[in-house]
Amino acid sequence: MVGAFLNENWLPKSVLCLRDYTRHKFLLDVIAGLTVGLVALPLAMAFAIASGLTPQAGIYCAIVTGFLVSALGGSKTQIGGPTGAFVVVVAGIIAVHGVDGLFMCTVMAGIFLIVMGLTGLGTAVKFIPRPVVIGFTNGIAVLIASTQIKDFFGLHLDKVPGVFWQRVEALASSFHTLSFEATALAVFTLLTLIICRGLSARIPGPIVALLLSTCAVYFFHLPVETIGTRFGGIPGGLPHLQIPQFRSDLIHGLLGPAFTVAMLGAIESLMSAVVSDRMSNDRHNPNVELVAQGVANVFSPMFGGLPATGAIARTATNIRSGAQSPVAGIIHALTLLCILLFAAPLVSYIPMAALAGILMIVSYNMGEWREIPQLLKLTKTDISIWLVTFALTVFADLTVAVEAGMILAALLFISRVASTTTVSQVTDDYVEDGRVHILQDKDIPYYATIFRIHGPFLFGATDKISAVTENLHRLPPVVILRLRNMTALDATGLFAIEEAAKQLHASKRTLILCGAREQPLKLMHQAAEFEEVLGKENICDNVQEALRRAEEVYEGLQPQTPAGKL
Repeated sequence: MVGAFLNENWLPKSVLCLRDYTRHKFLLDVIAGLTVGLVALPLAMAFAIASGLTPQAGIYCAIVTGFLVSALGGSKTQIGGPTGAFVVVVAGIIAVHGVDGLFMCTVMAGIFLIVMGLTGLGTAVKFIPRPVVIGFTNGIAVLIASTQIKDFFGLHLDKVPGVFWQRVEALASSFHTLSFEATALAVFTLLTLIICRGLSARIPGPIVALLLSTCAVYFFHLPVETIGTRFGGIPGGLPHLQIPQFRSDLIHGLLGPAFTVAMLGAIESLMSAVVSDRMSNDRHNPNVELVAQGVANVFSPMFGGLPATGAIARTATNIRSGAQSPVAGIIHALTLLCILLFAAPLVSYIPMAALAGILMIVSYNMGEWREIPQLLKLTKTDISIWLVTFALTVFADLTVAVEAGMILAALLFISRVASTTTVSQVTDDYVEDGRVHILQDKDIPYYATIFRIHGPFLFGATDKISAVTENLHRLPPVVILRLRNMTALDATGLFAIEEAAKQLHASKRTLILCGAREQPLKLMHQAAEFEEVLGKENICDNVQEALRRAEEVYEGLQPQTPAGKL
């Protein structure tokens, strides 16, 4: 019995989904796989080029890792492949250790991910606070955008420096070499992507923009740089298996970058899996997912590919296109393989400016810029952690930023837990004030249920809020979250409660908070968007008041009897 349970927990979703697989689901998976495969083509090439590799390295990576992540992973609709998160760190590794160093680093990161998954450390990623994650993504987005300015404007610059300030200086000094044709193509690509997104999320904007810009270059003979002129095109045929050269002298220097790649891969893949869960009403297995990501990263360098992880944008495209199972991800990989086998010569005409325009949109979308105004309304500690992580990512090194972020996370956790400890005298007023908070003398009506949070609700503990939403269909119309014994709250905890409220609202239910102490209540009031999502009237002082509010909500849901009728 126990053995069967353990085996069930370690089965990939591709196996579990086959139990009720039908011909109709297969047809939907084929459509979704073809769509996301076409969308993945320009992104895979763009990420590889931005990382300092050839475009085929990105395609090889997308084929190998896309297949393995879908076949072995713990998410039903996640798409694996090269992503923007790795662009900066991959470019840095190549600059210092060369391509052989990158391949070794990717294999080492893959082994780290496998160990994390097998030992149950997939859940350890939750111990990174939200300000640190936002700082990473903001910084990476700025760096990616800065690396694309050369191709976006068609500047004549032999080599783009790896250091941010030197890069900005070099780009500014060569801006007089701007190509109007390349700039027009890049701007056209941006506008096409924005228009396609505005019309429908189902339209594959990158493919539309790429086809139109490539046709413009081909038919009008525009004097712009293309994949053919820079790289001589991409070779057709199957990727060649080649075991990376092992160099023991590089191991010590690659431990830090490999850890960075592994952590970024784990963070982004699990974030993408969470997005997938919300969109597809599924629940991923984080440890199985990390093992699959690790296996994919071990095999990717053997075919000349770069590091890979779960891709949020391609995963969302996959789900919107109707994906029902990991079969869609496997078909996405096979679609890229067919393009490589039968349409490789056509790729030579793709303009670099169009790829730069696509990456500009990618960098903007991954930046989570909408989070910043809300973050600035939180505590000075959260703001300072975000700023430090962002600054280190942009101006120092991503490895340093990851290490500093982990240290800051540990210090923040210790500080906040320590601040929850209080010593005070029990007085008559204290006893009397507590009467409105106790549950023992309260009647809980059938249309409401009460959950409680006990202890500090900080990063690392926020996944426990899933107890509220895991059985949505069984919940009554009103859910009360009692916070009397929640001693502390941070930005990550606040975000988790807000997400739970959105899920409840989407299911036509109302979340009411009650009994929050001074520090959590102050943080809630500082975050204006939080109050807008919950509604000020649904943040109550005590459980007695929350039950009265629940009655008002329930009465408002009842159909009104027309005047004059009984």
